Amino acid sequence: MSGIIIDKNLCTKCELCISSCPFSAIEIVDDKIEVNANCKVCKICIKQCPVKAISLQEQSQVAINKDDYHDILVFVEHTKGKIHPVTVELIGKALEMVMITNQKVNCVFIGANILTEAKKLLEYGVNKVFVYDDSALEYFKVDNYANVFEQCINATKPTCVLVGATTTGRSLAPRVATRFQTGLTADCTVLEMRENTDLVQIRPAFGGNIMAQILTTNHRPQFATVRYKVMNPANKVENICGEVVKCDINPKILTSRITITEVSEKLVEVDISSADFIVVAGNGVKDEKGFQLVNDLAKQLKAVVAVTRPLVEKNFASYLYQIGLSGRTVKPKLIICCGVSGAIQFTAGMSNSDTIIAINNDPEAAIFELAHYGIVGDLFEVIPALLAKMKGGNK
Repeated sequence: MSGIIIDKNLCTKCELCISSCPFSAIEIVDDKIEVNANCKVCKICIKQCPVKAISLQEQSQVAINKDDYHDILVFVEHTKGKIHPVTVELIGKALEMVMITNQKVNCVFIGANILTEAKKLLEYGVNKVFVYDDSALEYFKVDNYANVFEQCINATKPTCVLVGATTTGRSLAPRVATRFQTGLTADCTVLEMRENTDLVQIRPAFGGNIMAQILTTNHRPQFATVRYKVMNPANKVENICGEVVKCDINPKILTSRITITEVSEKLVEVDISSADFIVVAGNGVKDEKGFQLVNDLAKQLKAVVAVTRPLVEKNFASYLYQIGLSGRTVKPKLIICCGVSGAIQFTAGMSNSDTIIAINNDPEAAIFELAHYGIVGDLFEVIPALLAKMKGGNK
């Protein structure tokens, strides 16, 4: 850690530092120049100070003993005990990573009346499932769930913690990570483990223009959230050797400032994430005629229609059908991309599909680098030809 300090004995209060700061991080307090919490340590003020009263103070970090932390802890997402599939995907990735470090994978399961469901997690080869079961945890309340999650981490000291990038996970993970003054990388698309247990967390950054590799080298545990349908799910094992550990809960941490007044079933939304066959309409679709062609192709294949962001902005479809960084992540058996350029903002949400077919009239389109099969041509000619071929084959 480092910070800007001002030598009050040298400072003449010329206020050049105040006017030059782009973050409004320097102000006058009680007739003294002070640096506030807005400071980003850009060091512009140091260059501007005519009397050299401003300097950068480096604070040494105490090296962490990584041997004190071991194993990977996976947060179990569930609704009334029904385990969310993202949990199985996180377990699958965790089992893959611990092969590098020769450690184990554990789970933390928080809720009410969840003991039976917890035993099912052992079928995927996890070492231990730490169960925190109490009626006060029947519904997700972020404050008492964070308290229990913190208790589990303090007791187990994992080297890293994996959480699904769901509505629940995105609310819970940063709160818990903050309590341990450690880093959290959100919406990871790739995770890699080093032999020294440093977790390489890879995710799109700067609007998807680069893939950033993020490491938390001097803090533990390491936190990461991962989107559903990004990782391969764990396979069930033949020989179950793990155990369910029912943990005692300090009653004081079960209190919550949140009051649930009513619980109602959520309206069923379209979920393209679970579709096995998808036809995507990209910006090359151009108009209603093109979009209808995509719908006709999807209907013939009994597939779901999805779109890229430009088509949502043009009101061709709801955001519920959008694939990409600002949309949904999918992993179908087959995806056909029609008029899709292949920007990373889109491909980050579908790159793990089993089979990718691209139709585009630009032979240099980025989507062809990802596609298993590519058709260079005008979709207004290609799709009718495909439909005629398929209909002819059905006669």
